Amino acid sequence: MIPRDLSKDIKTRLQSISGQINGLIKMLDEDADPDKILIQFKAARKGLDKAHFLLLDETYRKALAIKISETVEACPGNCGNEDRIEFIRKQFPNLELDTLTQQMKEIDVLRKGIENSNADND
Repeated sequence: MIPRDLSKDIKTRLQSISGQINGLIKMLDEDADPDKILIQFKAARKGLDKAHFLLLDETYRKALAIKISETVEACPGNCGNEDRIEFIRKQFPNLELDTLTQQMKEIDVLRKGIENSNADND
């Protein structure tokens, strides 16, 4: 669903956060300084928040843009979903981050419907 090249940075960040969390576990096992534990917790949370934002704003937004473009190209103007595709295309710049996944699913359904229709016509 998401191109691998777009998810690479997110995976790298999550691996780094995983290391921070393992470090936190070790610090707790070793009864480390509470201030250092708190700092590590904050760093892990900040890293996770940044990865979450990048996932939504960079990865999902780019993936949706690619899907919209592919769907527009697949619909020659008489696919039966032109209005909905155009609506999503026009709304794209203003989409809220928390609606990106819903729009990705919808455009996937539209694209698959077009592909199935084109296959039936061949």
